[in-house]
Amino acid sequence: MPVTSQAPEPTAGRPPAPPALRTGTLGTADIAFFVVSAAAPLTVMAGVAPIGIVQGGIGAPVAYLIAGVTLTIFAVGFTTMSRHIRSGGAFYAYIARGLGKPAGIGAALLAVVGYNGMEIGVYGLLGSAGADTALALWGTEIPWLPIALAGLLLIWYGGHRSIDFGAKVLGVLLVAETGILVLLAGGVLIEGGADGLSLASFAPANVLVPGTSVVLAFAFIAFTGFESTVIYRREARDPERTVPRATYAAVCFLGLFYAFTVWAVIQAYGDERVVRAASEDPGGLFFAAITTYVGAWAADLMHILIVTSVLASLLAFHNAINRYCLALAEEGVLPASLARVHPRHGSPHRAGAAQTALGLVVVGAFALAGADPYTQLLLWVNTPGGIGLMVLQLLAAIAIPCYFRRVPHGEGVLRTLVAPVTAAVLLAAAIGLVMTRIDAFTGAPATVNTVLVALVPGVFLLGLLLAHRLRRTRPEVYARFAEEPADRTPQGVRP
Repeated sequence: MPVTSQAPEPTAGRPPAPPALRTGTLGTADIAFFVVSAAAPLTVMAGVAPIGIVQGGIGAPVAYLIAGVTLTIFAVGFTTMSRHIRSGGAFYAYIARGLGKPAGIGAALLAVVGYNGMEIGVYGLLGSAGADTALALWGTEIPWLPIALAGLLLIWYGGHRSIDFGAKVLGVLLVAETGILVLLAGGVLIEGGADGLSLASFAPANVLVPGTSVVLAFAFIAFTGFESTVIYRREARDPERTVPRATYAAVCFLGLFYAFTVWAVIQAYGDERVVRAASEDPGGLFFAAITTYVGAWAADLMHILIVTSVLASLLAFHNAINRYCLALAEEGVLPASLARVHPRHGSPHRAGAAQTALGLVVVGAFALAGADPYTQLLLWVNTPGGIGLMVLQLLAAIAIPCYFRRVPHGEGVLRTLVAPVTAAVLLAAAIGLVMTRIDAFTGAPATVNTVLVALVPGVFLLGLLLAHRLRRTRPEVYARFAEEPADRTPQGVRP
């Protein structure tokens, strides 16, 4: 049974401890549901994979396998660190312990901005997808803003409730969105595709083409959020086992599932015709395929499940952001009020309310400016967020061997040196691909792209300046930053 968040009875002369996160609540599957839901597999496949096929041709499935292998290598060192560092700060704690507190505080600020960018931008996608679904199914035109605002309220409520409530919701939604893609793939396999099943997608001649670099960039972004498994360490059952298992399960599932699904939709049209079909109607590629191989009812259901897929992604990122802010508030870096946990639900409800308010401000600002919910709110806010999280992965990969050089441990050289160094090289190359093809992500003018990319180093630099200020003005906060958790009350938090 999970341990509840109720504080123990006070003893004589001692006030009760403040409520805390629910420990021992999440199993491997629960954590995997959170991180796979954040990736939004159905939305990635139906909305982004057709563009990958246009750019990379029938060899597009291999890009997802390459990204999956790279991130699996990264996960080797990443999960090894999780056994030695128990802080709820995850990325920033690992980077602080390996590269120093200034880099850790820079990483903390980048993580908060990056995860918020990934989440808040998706409200534009929710509004756009919801409006498209209403028009496609019922012929009704609905403005995107009311849909996005309703989503903000729903996600706030989901984050306000207990973590096991969120895990159950995400489990149902994830099974539904992956199930519809399995149904499509099953229909294609049973019918034998348009021209018989072919493995030409995996032939080197079809993979080693100029457009593969664009598909690789899309593929790495499609895994965003898988690393957030370690954020749930404090709420996991047997975290030394659960967190690594969930991390490997998430990254392996996403890599194989993405590659299989893209290959299946290629077979639905045939190797010779799929690129033209994707070029003519990228948004309708999956809907037309499932109509042909399963039925029109399945296409209608897919429209609805894309909306629930986006909601699941929003809830997963919202929960991750809340726990990052909780950890930073407990450190004393963010306001202490954000460290308060709901006495009944065991959720970081103050952090959740603050995150929802920030989302409302950003969504409202874009709406007042007359911005397009997809091409501007989604793409302009998501892109620096995604790049920021990739940079954090790179910094963590570099920090891992630095940390293990300085501390005694019983880990092998493969986990502490070979895997993280290899991952760092591959992640640096992936970031380079994204940077050089940034226009494919944003569709924006060069000036806008420059600003969006510059936000990432700008935020990290601001974090370094914050570290300098903390060391000078609040040395006690700086000294305890990213230290191992102890049985203590967070600074400034009163029961």
